[in-house]
Amino acid sequence: TAQNTLGVTGIMEVTPEFLGEQLDAIFTDIYPDAVKIGMVSSSDLIRMIASKLQEYKAANIVVDPVMGDHGHAYETYTPEMCEQMKELVCMADIVLPNVTECCILTDTPYKKADMKIANEEEMIIAAEKISKKFGCAILVKGGHQINDANDLLYRDDAYTWFHGKRINNSNTHGTGCTLSSAIAS
Repeated sequence: TAQNTLGVTGIMEVTPEFLGEQLDAIFTDIYPDAVKIGMVSSSDLIRMIASKLQEYKAANIVVDPVMGDHGHAYETYTPEMCEQMKELVCMADIVLPNVTECCILTDTPYKKADMKIANEEEMIIAAEKISKKFGCAILVKGGHQINDANDLLYRDDAYTWFHGKRINNSNTHGTGCTLSSAIAS
């Protein structure tokens, strides 16, 4: 990708075969203790990642699903890609969706008000649904909330809040990637 703290300006996709070779090179050299998955640009690449994670019996999988931002699905994410990303989420130990991605993971059209996530109670409901559906821990990123930046960790039928202060700054692209990488580390 070509990106900075303002956003993604371009994507140059590798072939699934080359991605497979990259993953083979990593897993057959120094086996990773954890794997972090973020934005993936095609269905074929998602399938290759899932295949290699299964082949190498990867553990400690952290998924930042990167399917939607600020109330809009990313233009590159088709319904098929969202369904395949859900397959990666099923393999995860923890998933870090934002509020829009919570709607996608709960099969709620994010343009409808049925599953709006506008407060802490709605974040808990969404996290519980996702955890039960996919069998993993959930860290709902609250950075897209209006008044605060509180994150919610839901696992083993219990939740913990991580209260954060909203910082008014236009250079926030990539914060979820940084957080998910830190968790994997």
